[in-house]
Amino acid sequence: MNPYQASERTEKICRLAPVIPVLVVQNPDTAKPLAEALISGGLPVLEVTLRTKSALQVISEMAKVPGAVVGAGTITKSNDIKDAINAGASFAVSPGVTDTILEESERHNLAIMPGAATPSEIMRLFEFGYSVQKFFPAEANGGRAALKAIAGPLPNVKFCPTGGIHRDNAKGYLELENTLCVGGSWVATQKLIENRDWHTVNYLAKKASKLGS
Repeated sequence: MNPYQASERTEKICRLAPVIPVLVVQNPDTAKPLAEALISGGLPVLEVTLRTKSALQVISEMAKVPGAVVGAGTITKSNDIKDAINAGASFAVSPGVTDTILEESERHNLAIMPGAATPSEIMRLFEFGYSVQKFFPAEANGGRAALKAIAGPLPNVKFCPTGGIHRDNAKGYLELENTLCVGGSWVATQKLIENRDWHTVNYLAKKASKLGS
């Protein structure tokens, strides 16, 4: 999968819903009901961050849930690509990127949404063929105003801004022409997951799924 094909795939994924829940899951037992609550709430794309020891097992469990499109987030080294594929991830997301991560994702046919924070990083990835990127950390790097400014010289690059985005500012990002969707953890916080409060997760997912309309 070359960079152009990867971006075509990630654009389709981003267009499935306005919000991609960014999930930090400690207990694999919560994977299935968490995924079900989010999907039934209208958010089928799930980013499981590789920040916990159980992350790969969580990806495996969520990938079995009907309607789930599960990705591995926080890809920080090339070995993460193969681990994500073996776990059942259908795409990957990285906070930044290295050449080896890009090479591994291309070699193993895993669509990746690479992270970028500056015009130079964005231009470098775009030159490679990545027209869909993660803008991270969004709020710390100028937020909505920065993305709006970037759209001027780089109108053909689309983003999934992540980092500091919540229900009160998400809609502002989604109104930008170069924003396909946003990533955020507010729909399924660690506290909600630990408390197994699937009712609230489902409620927040339903609200988030309507942000793009």
